[in-house]
Amino acid sequence: MTYNSKFGPSAQTPEQRAWVLSQMQTAIPSLKARVTDYARQVYARYVAGELSWPEVRQALDAAQS
Repeated sequence: MTYNSKFGPSAQTPEQRAWVLSQMQTAIPSLKARVTDYARQVYARYVAGELSWPEVRQALDAAQS
């Protein structure tokens, strides 16, 4: 596995990114409450390694505007 600077050291694999997402949703309940289909798609793209967490936030913030 090569290091990707787009993700932190604890989020290099899909399994690790899924764990990070779970921890974020536990720490910030609004990330889990009333999740839209769009948010689920964005979260899936994060877990797949297509988006970094700042890109996730940007996408979700843009969708709320």
